[in-house]
Amino acid sequence: LVLQGLSMDASKKVDLKIIIIGALGVGKTSLLHQYVHKTFYEDYRTTLGASILTKVLPVDSTPLKLQIWDTGGQERFRSMVSTFYKGSDGCMLAFDVTDRESFEALDNWRDDFLEKVIPREQDFPMVVLGNNIDLSDRQVPKETASAWCKEKDIPYFEVSAKNNINVAEAFETLAKQALSTYKGIFESYLTDSIKLTPNDKPKQRCC
Repeated sequence: LVLQGLSMDASKKVDLKIIIIGALGVGKTSLLHQYVHKTFYEDYRTTLGASILTKVLPVDSTPLKLQIWDTGGQERFRSMVSTFYKGSDGCMLAFDVTDRESFEALDNWRDDFLEKVIPREQDFPMVVLGNNIDLSDRQVPKETASAWCKEKDIPYFEVSAKNNINVAEAFETLAKQALSTYKGIFESYLTDSIKLTPNDKPKQRCC
């Protein structure tokens, strides 16, 4: 990125905060472990509050360090979880395709997140993951989830944490979105800095 003599070093590492939210038991922790460690995490203990894993990946020649926050989905932790939203660069909404209620809860999770993120941006980097497509007792048709996402202009991924289907693709799509927004904010900041520089000083009249 070059802007009127000011540049952002493309090789400079960028730290981005990604948060995974969604109802209890949809597999948020399993998705995160599959992406970061390439292992299927079958520990079913509920995440209390939040846990953090990191992963570095190159996107458009920029080394990205993703700080991924895994959050608890229990309703009684909702107010605590929302305190972790601050400073997020991207949001991953997850539901379980075998659990209709977890899909129906997406609206509330999305609205709650956007309310807490300041400044609120309608096009905040976000993706939706429909997990457990490897299971047979599906309750949410792909068309239903796709339509919900299309209406809100959010990319949708059908994923399986167990079989590692589309997991990396979903995370990397969100990472690219978040980096693009980050660069846009950086450019905007530089433009504003330039605008603040007085170019035309009032001419002094000779007395």
